[in-house]
Amino acid sequence: MIPFLDLKGPYLELKQELDEAIARVVSSGWFVGGPEVEALEADYAKYCGATHCVGVANGLDALHLALRAMDVGPGDEVIVPSNTYIATWLAVSQCEATPVPVEPDARTCNVDAALIEAAITSRTKVILPVHLYGQPADMDPILAIARKHGLRVLEDGAQAHGARYKGQRLGAHGDAVAWSFYPGKNLGAMGDGGAVTTNDAQLADRIRVLRNYGSRVKYVNEVQGTNSRLDPLQAAILRVKLAHLDEWNARRKAIAARYTAQLTSVIAFSAVIASEARQSMPPLILPHVPEWADPVWHLYVVQHPQRDALQKQLEAASIGTLIHYPIPPHLQHAYAAAGFLSGRFPRAEQIANQCLSLPMGPHLAAQDLEEVISHVAAFLR
Repeated sequence: MIPFLDLKGPYLELKQELDEAIARVVSSGWFVGGPEVEALEADYAKYCGATHCVGVANGLDALHLALRAMDVGPGDEVIVPSNTYIATWLAVSQCEATPVPVEPDARTCNVDAALIEAAITSRTKVILPVHLYGQPADMDPILAIARKHGLRVLEDGAQAHGARYKGQRLGAHGDAVAWSFYPGKNLGAMGDGGAVTTNDAQLADRIRVLRNYGSRVKYVNEVQGTNSRLDPLQAAILRVKLAHLDEWNARRKAIAARYTAQLTSVIAFSAVIASEARQSMPPLILPHVPEWADPVWHLYVVQHPQRDALQKQLEAASIGTLIHYPIPPHLQHAYAAAGFLSGRFPRAEQIANQCLSLPMGPHLAAQDLEEVISHVAAFLR
């Protein structure tokens, strides 16, 4: 079996460091907040080039609490991508605000900045771009639109730890960035975890209060907050992994480069054969990376009109794949009340119907990578 993602590999590689970090927390007797969380917040803020980092319980809470800190509430609207994981939309809905979808750029699958301005109304409060699949969204035009209309920008960086936009690491381009440390992420814990990075001291302070029952002084509650605190065990684990993140991202980049080089050759060869046989061949669409983007390849996503057949052939060869994501948020039953019909966001729907994520991760063995490429090639031929 070639797994879609090897979750044991990181532990086996860093076993001694991780065991020592876990033992350090257990022996300290400090199980909520404390020095491990504070140290990770300082380390990750520095890594992202941000002034502040606030640890929270998970990525959805990071989005939700950041929006609340931006005073998003009932009657407000937030611009979101139509092509994203539903958590981006749920965070808006949890504020009793309305997610307003904008279609993706067909090449990058990230939100199309050229379509954002037309979606802005008098009720719009925040633009929420997602750095999908580990590739940064085009931030400069998004920020320009936000400044023009007096809007906040909250970035969803759940899949993009370490990615760079025009040479600068994600973490402080907009007003804030929400992160997930779910185990499958590039920087993943051994359970749930999340954080918000920002250069805005007031935003950071408000999120710290909101995550702790609305309190900064014990038993004194300023606002109606929640309980969303990053676990010290997870913080200690993340501190160990953060030191290896750049190296692991480099491995992902090398794997992506191999996929692209080999599959580009296969596509070209298959096209020649199809032409000689006077047959039409549905194209395999590979990821597109703009010149200003330095992605971290959380996912390597291809698209094909016969995606289901390709996935079945890979499954038959014991190769794990996933679909990110088979149903776009506007067609989920959870948003049936919004009244979106099939065909309303055709770009997002096409991606959902054609996308397939191939095995990816810093612990994908070279021979397994070649095996995956071989079976994709066989399908195309």
